[in-house]
Amino acid sequence: MIRKRIRVYGIVQGVGFRPFIYRIAQEAKITGSVCNKGPYVEIYAQGTNDQVSTFMSWIQTKAPERSAILKMDSQIIPVESENDFTIIHSEKVKGDIFVSPDIAICDQCAKELFDPTNRRYHHPFINCTACGPRLTILDSMPYDRVRTSMKKFPMCPDCEREYTHSDNRRYHAQPVCCNKCGPELYIVGKDIHGEEALHYTKSMIRKGGIVAIKGIGGFHLCCDATNEKTIAYLRKWKHRPFKPFAIMAKNMDVVKRECKVNEAQQKYMTGPQRPILLLEKQKNGLVSDLVAPDNPMLGVMLPYAPVQLLLFEGDMPDCLIMTSANPKGAPICREDADVIENLGDLCEAVLSNDRDIRLRADDSVMAWIHGKPSMIRRSRGYAPLPMMISQSKDYKVLGIGGELKNTFCLATKDLYYCSPYVGDLSDIRSVDALKQAITRMEDLLEIQPERIVCDLHPRYNSVQVAKEYGLPIMQIQHHYAHILSCMAENDYLDPVIGVSMDGTGYGLDGTIWGGEILVCDVHHFERKAHITPFMQAGGDLSSKEGWRIAVSLLQDKDLCVQLGVCSAFEYDLVFQMIQKQINSVVSTSAGRLFDAVSAILGLCRINTTEAQASMLLEFEARKWQGEGMNFHGDTTALVQAIAQRMFYKDDRSYLAYSFHEGLANYIVDRVVEVRKETGLSTVACSGGVMQNQLLMDLVRNKCEENGFQVLSHSMIPCNDGGIGLGQALYGMMNGEE
Repeated sequence: MIRKRIRVYGIVQGVGFRPFIYRIAQEAKITGSVCNKGPYVEIYAQGTNDQVSTFMSWIQTKAPERSAILKMDSQIIPVESENDFTIIHSEKVKGDIFVSPDIAICDQCAKELFDPTNRRYHHPFINCTACGPRLTILDSMPYDRVRTSMKKFPMCPDCEREYTHSDNRRYHAQPVCCNKCGPELYIVGKDIHGEEALHYTKSMIRKGGIVAIKGIGGFHLCCDATNEKTIAYLRKWKHRPFKPFAIMAKNMDVVKRECKVNEAQQKYMTGPQRPILLLEKQKNGLVSDLVAPDNPMLGVMLPYAPVQLLLFEGDMPDCLIMTSANPKGAPICREDADVIENLGDLCEAVLSNDRDIRLRADDSVMAWIHGKPSMIRRSRGYAPLPMMISQSKDYKVLGIGGELKNTFCLATKDLYYCSPYVGDLSDIRSVDALKQAITRMEDLLEIQPERIVCDLHPRYNSVQVAKEYGLPIMQIQHHYAHILSCMAENDYLDPVIGVSMDGTGYGLDGTIWGGEILVCDVHHFERKAHITPFMQAGGDLSSKEGWRIAVSLLQDKDLCVQLGVCSAFEYDLVFQMIQKQINSVVSTSAGRLFDAVSAILGLCRINTTEAQASMLLEFEARKWQGEGMNFHGDTTALVQAIAQRMFYKDDRSYLAYSFHEGLANYIVDRVVEVRKETGLSTVACSGGVMQNQLLMDLVRNKCEENGFQVLSHSMIPCNDGGIGLGQALYGMMNGEE
């Protein structure tokens, strides 16, 4: 006989891990115990050498689908006298914390939901050890019911029996409940509850109404995705003429009717995370063009909460708009009062429930590049799963993130926990949400940072929040943080050539940076090259009005007027601002180049939402199937060449593609020059502009043709939603141990 103490680290809370251990212990005829310690699950396993070896191998090979074992340690200890294997109550100890993200409804629960003979028939909060809310209901670790927002719902005798019997799949399922003892649906402001509330909501949607529906991590705005009149009203009310809405499809058959989807994409769509995935539209789909106007892509997800599955039952549209319920610039609403105050005038009904949301979590959004996911917004289903870095530092750091698409990162030792999506911090409500989320994540993960890392920009609200904590502050340059985030995701800590193509960031010289070639390691960076500087005139307006950048780059009044870039009056106004340096600043922003070319090609003069001009330019370029101009030269000359060809009526798609190709040539030519100087042959690509799939593919292919190793993002956004990770890496590698 031997006895081992085994410690299993990773996502092993909230995924049915202890019941799983109990079952395989019984099967292997092991005695001992299993206990959730918070940072890890601790197992005492006693039996013959063969029994214990088999048991340990089963831990790895048969682990629950939703678990993630990061490491497993074992130690031989003295044999004890015992006759059975038990689950013992959770015990809190210090150590690394792993919090499970929220998990989409599993197939078994979905089947029970629609089974009239099952006691959870039509129960909108059905869950088991393999599915249901986790992070968004959690008060503290270890993950037990008494430390979640489910603690106010005492289990009925039937649920308690399931919860306490090891042969049941709801054994130790912390949010377990049923129609008798769980949370309840209701219509806010009306005496309508339970299934009647659901029927009322569905009737409003069928009539063309817009409703707010409380989900796992916040409220959604929901309406019929085929009703053009309703969608037009929603766009007008939200001042959102172009930005796409996400849709929720009833099932994969509907997804395939609306979009082109391959097997790998389908696996992500149907998995436990259920993100919004950007897919190419089919030509004859039923979803209104107003859902994603002038856009060949559609953001689609499948139902992941039981209430969403119930919404589609019966005579209902099989595609619903399901977009975050929030006023422009504010975080997603998580309480009834938020919805009534901010969206009450818009909604025909608000379907809520009495299960509290502890931490907001928007839907995650991903594109698909190079045959793998490319995260755009990392939140529900993924946060706060940590990144692991091969160098461990005995230090605690908060990377507070940027101003746009804010997420933050808490780091300790070799673990980097990125938060759910917070939002744009120009709105004070998002600033408050950031503070609340930091406090809750610090408490859950038991990380009290010793240092905060933030951006250089003196007017960022994220910087002001960092200063309020009274901790030592490190400030690092925006585009350097982008490259560090790419290095962190790839766990590559040697020096790299960093290609940071972005919108705007505060430069070390007080100018606007955004098209940078850097040499980076984890301690410092050197700016080796950048796109050709130009004058950006008009302050904040210049980030929205691409025609202003076109005027600056072309400096040809007749050409600008004839191409429809601007009027003669507008040209004179901006040209004078540039000449006299009024409200103008030197810029190397790659994002503004896209805005300028989009205006020159007649695609978009003024952005109504972030990156509108850039997106339209990429979509236009993708229409071209042949070769481009293969332009090699500086970026101002590239833009001027595009304008001249447009004047002579060259094909617009050809010119859009040629701009992408020319910018990629410029980037790779500079990278080759830097290699000659430094000997470096690894390139890390980041920044919001690298979300452009065509540009990223061109840069990757051209770099690899020149013998470079290319690091890029996949599960961390390349946009500003990823820089908190880069900031945290810098703080960890340069802090005092």
